[in-house]
Amino acid sequence: MSVPKKKRTRGSTKRRGSHFGLKKIKTVLCSRCKRPKLPHQVCAFCGTYKDKEILKSKLDKKEEKKLAKQKARQAE
Repeated sequence: MSVPKKKRTRGSTKRRGSHFGLKKIKTVLCSRCKRPKLPHQVCAFCGTYKDKEILKSKLDKKEEKKLAKQKARQAE
């Protein structure tokens, strides 16, 4: 088995690790609600992707719950 002849110096380690820096996250604006989102992903706020509604938004779900409660009250 081979053994390293010498410990890697601090400077050498830091120079090697200098390429692993963090990069900024690139975002694009949603075409419907104009909020920043990650590219090629569904908008978390309005639930659209390429101008098509994929997911129901959180506001729509809340409104549906309210309507269901009102219908239940009226049925009683």
